[in-house]
Amino acid sequence: MSASDPPAFRLLLEFILGLLTLAMALVFVRLVRGPSAPDRVVALDTMGVLTLGMTVVYSVYTREPHLLRVAAGIALISFLGTVAVARYLERVKPR
Repeated sequence: MSASDPPAFRLLLEFILGLLTLAMALVFVRLVRGPSAPDRVVALDTMGVLTLGMTVVYSVYTREPHLLRVAAGIALISFLGTVAVARYLERVKPR
């Protein structure tokens, strides 16, 4: 954050980070409780999206544009992981 940013903008970004943290905690509960493997896959994918959002908001908060490359990497890994687990679950699905 620079000195020219209004305090309301800084407060808004902190509020958004708090909401994303709360959402991450709630999704973690869904990940632990299940009840099925597809529910857990969706929870993991949601955690990836929330991590992506937190990284982008933190990048804006700190004015560090190189963190957007990290966010792109998180998005790619999250997508590939979700596809891999979904293909695995499709293959071991009981008939």
